[in-house]
Amino acid sequence: MSEYLNADKKQEIFGQYGKSNVDTGSPESQIALFSYRIAHLTDHLRANKKDHGTQRAMQRLIGKRRQMLDYLKETDIERYRAIVKALNLRK
Repeated sequence: MSEYLNADKKQEIFGQYGKSNVDTGSPESQIALFSYRIAHLTDHLRANKKDHGTQRAMQRLIGKRRQMLDYLKETDIERYRAIVKALNLRK
């Protein structure tokens, strides 16, 4: 199994959605990282329908992303709209 989320991929995500390659703390970069991980787990669950541990982990990630989106919506609606549009998220 190949490592789907290595340091280079994380830096690429942070560089694209955050302020810089090492910007791990901004809500935008965290939401983008959660979205990438959720997409990977969704593909895994399509092939392994009975993997309940992964299903629970994915639900927790979705909850964390939702909390982060809610926080961003409360603090800066323009940044919220930009990240939702960039990641093509519903809502």
